Amino acid sequence: MKIFKKLVIPVGMLLTASVGFYACTDKFETLNTDKTKLTSIDKSAVGNAFAAAQWRGVFGDRGPFQLMESLFADLHAQYYANVAINFPSDRNVMVGNWLNGAWNNFYGQQIPPLLVVLDATKPGGQAEDAAIFAMASIWKVQMYLPMTDYWGAIPYSKVGSGEKVVEYDSQEFIYKDFLATLKAAVTELQKSKGRTILGNNDQMYGGNVDRWIKFANTMRLRLAIRMSKVDPALAKTEAEAAVAAGTLETNADDAFIKVTANSPNPLGGITAWNEFRMSAAMESTLKGFKDPRISKFFSPVSGDTYKGLRNGYSQVQLGLPENAPGANSNVAPAFQDAARFTQPWGIMFASEAHFLRAEGALNGWSMGGTAKDLYEKGIALSMTQWGITDAAAIAAYTAGTSTPVALNDVVKSPGMTDIPVKWEATAAKQREQILTQKWLALFPYGFEAWAEYRRSGFPKLYPRVNSDDPDVPVGSIVRRAPFVAGEISTNKAGVDSGVSKLGGADKSTTRLWWDKP
Repeated sequence: MKIFKKLVIPVGMLLTASVGFYACTDKFETLNTDKTKLTSIDKSAVGNAFAAAQWRGVFGDRGPFQLMESLFADLHAQYYANVAINFPSDRNVMVGNWLNGAWNNFYGQQIPPLLVVLDATKPGGQAEDAAIFAMASIWKVQMYLPMTDYWGAIPYSKVGSGEKVVEYDSQEFIYKDFLATLKAAVTELQKSKGRTILGNNDQMYGGNVDRWIKFANTMRLRLAIRMSKVDPALAKTEAEAAVAAGTLETNADDAFIKVTANSPNPLGGITAWNEFRMSAAMESTLKGFKDPRISKFFSPVSGDTYKGLRNGYSQVQLGLPENAPGANSNVAPAFQDAARFTQPWGIMFASEAHFLRAEGALNGWSMGGTAKDLYEKGIALSMTQWGITDAAAIAAYTAGTSTPVALNDVVKSPGMTDIPVKWEATAAKQREQILTQKWLALFPYGFEAWAEYRRSGFPKLYPRVNSDDPDVPVGSIVRRAPFVAGEISTNKAGVDSGVSKLGGADKSTTRLWWDKP
């Protein structure tokens, strides 16, 4: 079992300016001589710290990526199914030591370089720079979003305070602070439109301020849609304002983190471990829709044959020959080991922006287009992003009336759902279509896909074949990750403050703030 072990630093021990991290670029150096206090920082060091925060902030190292995304979100989003016989997380088990490693890496390794940038560039900081501070603030939202969408209440506003007890913030507080942070950052960056800031130290947009503004507005739209059930009035206001301000429009706006010899693609770094393969949900949907992206997402088992497997197989079922790694489709070559130094890692796409707007339009919000037009534009953008540029082929797919197929697998799975790609007549079907196509367009980025599945119930993923968590019987789903043992042992009062803000028990069945029936 290749579970990476990382340095663990409990949140309660995280000091305001204590950094001892390495960079994802070959220029990065340790910034402090006194390990408990940062003595000085210049703008060159700020740039290197920003680059480190970006790569680490997407769980770029393969160990944390495996622990945080691959073993949980990717499986719960049913992009993949587990083929490692001794791994129980695909059977709803929120394995405590894996989550503990992911948590500790985030607070002990990922957040420190971002804190350095924010502290140095804030008003009165040693390298004060309002534009860089705004960009780092936007990236802070990007970094913290999957954490709060895993656990709900988390340490947020008090991180880096140096306090012995680090109190947790409620998810409602965090989301509303996200929105305020994004608005303030965009207001500041508007003063620098047309400029390039940070240059190559910004591994996403090369310092292009205009693209950062669109990214921030799209993040604001994403958050608004996420909270649309729990606070519909605020969600509508925020979504309409974000769209009016300008979201990702074309594939030229897409956000990717570039990779280098020192900062490889995290998915490519773990594919050789043979722990996961194509899910039955992806097989049923891609085959049923006759989706040309199937060869961009996955590798055929042989010839043009693609095969996936159901999530939640028992150890006995995983031992069957037809469920072995070699009998099921791995990810496409672009995401395999050989491409880990060349394939950039996606963060946010114009296709997602259009599906978000389509759902907003279905809610009756002003989204700059009809739900149907935005839905179809989202499909076209995703196709072209993946290199499918034939207009006739895209049009044929969009007008397709076929539905997800039944599978000849161990449990004789039926078609995953009964919707086609072609725009349906009822709002209920249309909503499912939007969320299903967004699920496909988000591949292989499971954080967002799992969050949206919990929020919306779409796509209509298969139930787990087996569940080893008695709190989550077959037919139910995991709603959140329980708090981790390392925090309970070192920051117990902080954890207790988090439990009090969950709105339920510290269990994997407790719904998050935005996750309302």
